[in-house]
Amino acid sequence: MSDAGLEVRTLKIAYGGNVAIRDVSFSAPTGAVSGLIGPNGAGKTSIFNACSGLLKPAAGSVHFRGKDVTKVSAAARARMGLGRTFQLPQVVNGMSVERNVMLGAECRLIGNNPLTLLGGGRTQQRQLREAAEDAMTECGITGIGSTLMGSLSTGRRRLVELARVLAGGFSILLLDEPSSGLDDEETDAFGEILLRVASRGPGILLVEHDMGLVMSVCRHISVLDFGHLIFEGNPSEVQASAIVRSAYLGEEVAV
Repeated sequence: MSDAGLEVRTLKIAYGGNVAIRDVSFSAPTGAVSGLIGPNGAGKTSIFNACSGLLKPAAGSVHFRGKDVTKVSAAARARMGLGRTFQLPQVVNGMSVERNVMLGAECRLIGNNPLTLLGGGRTQQRQLREAAEDAMTECGITGIGSTLMGSLSTGRRRLVELARVLAGGFSILLLDEPSSGLDDEETDAFGEILLRVASRGPGILLVEHDMGLVMSVCRHISVLDFGHLIFEGNPSEVQASAIVRSAYLGEEVAV
């Protein structure tokens, strides 16, 4: 299918004898923002780890762009076009903003010819820098390219991390609580960036506790609770669901 992106099928994740995720299935197509929400401890990050190749599921499968990638390494999935961010910004404080963003483009080269990677010819370096510049422009941070990461606020660090994953040119982005640390105005701008990115083709799967952001940008939302998928639907359906209100949203759902 033209919109084939990420698909999770009957996924089971266990830590020792404890089952964290049981028989969870959902999909995140390209060209749209999808949401994965639920209380703390519901298993959202475990699913991200299984999708990105950092965790081997006990059962079930992960499919990316129509291919079963359950046994494919994290680096190989990145080269195929699957990118992600983490709950805590994974940045290099001693590097500049621009250099951190360039790492997103460079990760697509991991596992290729090591001599090419180490040599980094002029053409390749120019391409990496152009990808970083485009991503920084998209996120509105071109003016801080030479600034060291260690001096930035949490909100700015979040934007740098988003720019870095955009620089990778991935077809599916897994964003784990990306708006944490942003104020209301920054969150609104962040949501606009996500919609612009998705409108150009990539798919985004968003784990997020800011329900205002989730309801404003997601086309489809999957809801987890205690490792089970308890509901799926569009934002209006999720807000109207008694099951979701009981498990997560509470009665204050007028977002």
